Amino acid sequence: MLLHPQFDPIALRIGPVAIHWYGLMYLLGFALVYLLGRMRLVRGHTPALQPRDLEDLIFYSVLGVVLGGRLGYVLFYKPAYYLAHPLEVLYLWEGGMSFHGGLIGVIVVMLLYARKKQLSFFTISDFIAPLIPLGLGAGRLGNFINGELWGRPTDAPWGMVFPQAGDTVPRHPSQLYELGLEGIVLFVLLWWFSARPRPAGQVSGLFLIGYGAFRFLVEFTREPDGFLGLLAGGMSMGQWLSLPMVLAGVVLFGLSARQPSR
Repeated sequence: MLLHPQFDPIALRIGPVAIHWYGLMYLLGFALVYLLGRMRLVRGHTPALQPRDLEDLIFYSVLGVVLGGRLGYVLFYKPAYYLAHPLEVLYLWEGGMSFHGGLIGVIVVMLLYARKKQLSFFTISDFIAPLIPLGLGAGRLGNFINGELWGRPTDAPWGMVFPQAGDTVPRHPSQLYELGLEGIVLFVLLWWFSARPRPAGQVSGLFLIGYGAFRFLVEFTREPDGFLGLLAGGMSMGQWLSLPMVLAGVVLFGLSARQPSR
């Protein structure tokens, strides 16, 4: 049985300013997106995009992640509560973000940017998709450092006690599972797949399939939100939100396979 290290959530203090690990993980995530994006541009993967486009996309995507992630959490997880307490929608410091909402926010950003630049949406989405997983992995590392989003009880030898859970029950370190699958494995898969010319939309489709499938599987080891529990079919909200991702990815992957590679 392992014990969560109980890291100090504050990484650095500069006078009265406290810099939290979770905030640093967000910065690390976007920095990785930028560095990997520049690498892809240098290699000529997407001639239609320039370094300035990458910088603009990252800037607007930050807004998409924050606004979409927060609104997704409000609508998917606690609509009744926030309907009764609308001002608390703005209380970002209290936590409450949804990956699926953040993804919708980024999709909206890419749609608007593609329209502005008169480019195909898939030109942008296929370029961005391989850059995302390591950023997601950084976020899951932040969850682990904070000792939040712990897993379900387990008798596995790597079971870990999370004092934040309010008990001494060994649990799956599900944050690390997500770091490994949604972060590292998905990155390697997409980076390898996108290294060769692919039909428009196929890289994006593989991202939807990969993330949705990995998230669905990890949710079996992750403790469901206490205020929701398990929903219909014995599945968590994360699983129900991931199923449409997988379905959309399969359809997109199949349809794009009929198009010529570029």
